[in-house]
Amino acid sequence: MLAYILRRIALMVPTIFGIMLITFVIVQFAPGGPVERVLAQLQGQNEGSLSRVTGGAGDLGGSGRSAGGGSEASSRYRGAQGLDPAFIKKLEQQFGFDKPAPERFAKMLWDYATFDFGKSYFRDVSVLQLIRERLPVSISLGLWMTLLSYAISIPLGIRKAVKDGSRFDLWTSSIVIVGYAIPSFLFGIALIILFAGGSFLQVFPIRGLTSEGWETFTLWGKIVDYAWHMTLPLTALVLGAFATSTLLTKNSFLDEIRKQYVMTARMKGLTERRVLYGHVFRNAMLIVVAGFPGAFISAFFAGSLLIETIFSLDGLGLLSFTAIVGRDYPIVFATLYIFSLMGLAVNLLSDLIYTWIDPRIDFSARAT
Repeated sequence: MLAYILRRIALMVPTIFGIMLITFVIVQFAPGGPVERVLAQLQGQNEGSLSRVTGGAGDLGGSGRSAGGGSEASSRYRGAQGLDPAFIKKLEQQFGFDKPAPERFAKMLWDYATFDFGKSYFRDVSVLQLIRERLPVSISLGLWMTLLSYAISIPLGIRKAVKDGSRFDLWTSSIVIVGYAIPSFLFGIALIILFAGGSFLQVFPIRGLTSEGWETFTLWGKIVDYAWHMTLPLTALVLGAFATSTLLTKNSFLDEIRKQYVMTARMKGLTERRVLYGHVFRNAMLIVVAGFPGAFISAFFAGSLLIETIFSLDGLGLLSFTAIVGRDYPIVFATLYIFSLMGLAVNLLSDLIYTWIDPRIDFSARAT
């Protein structure tokens, strides 16, 4: 097993390399990079923020205007006409684009190997600090969603398996199908419209995880306030996620119930409850429990990107979204790196849980 774990860890290196390389190449051809963003601001779209972005035009060579006009450097960027080429060169140097792409990629990989993500282009804050501040929000959403989803889907899936074909199974299947078909972000929008002042009731807040002055609340007050803020985003996530685990639980139990050992246990006179929870449960729950880490990381990704944006939760998803829109590449690549590492680590953890639950499974014996 140790050799298998070491091989899996070794395979993470080329996988991460491939993910980062493909993203880096795509970014090179994507229009509207950070230099073009600053140039657009300089052209009058947002002149007030230019001084905050670049530290003032004076730091980069006066006003940046050139009487001569175009050059090879300026022709590469939209909105660069009429600007001093030296000014553009300093912009490129500030963002690190004065070096060849292979050299920049190699340096990025070297720095990321030690979790040195550099500083944000436009916030003057280290990327690691931004991730550290927002990671608890995303983990909190993913963890609570996974726990609540399993708490609902496992009992429901067992009940559906026992009552297979009954009226209860049919009408709960309708609810499950609706939950499976509608994305969680649509549930989120509907909940905002209904319960967060969209068009009907104003019951729940739609921003943040805590209220203003949360630090001064009592312990019980903090718990209640946190639950109040988490109700809508968690409801949207759970409604969109419990369907898969419910069907998985039901099908796993149905497969086990039809096996020979279950019929033998019933012939011995064991009660249905003893057969179900003493014999079937462990075998049927193997795939469900082992999939818990994967379900968490899936919820972590989905919740980060969509629910955090809809409910203005200051987590990794919202950070990534604003970074992509703002072409803040250090944040984009750092969050991608973190997500990729977590996904690969969770896949390995899922395999280890399989072997822990059922020692008969031996991944190390597979050909690689």
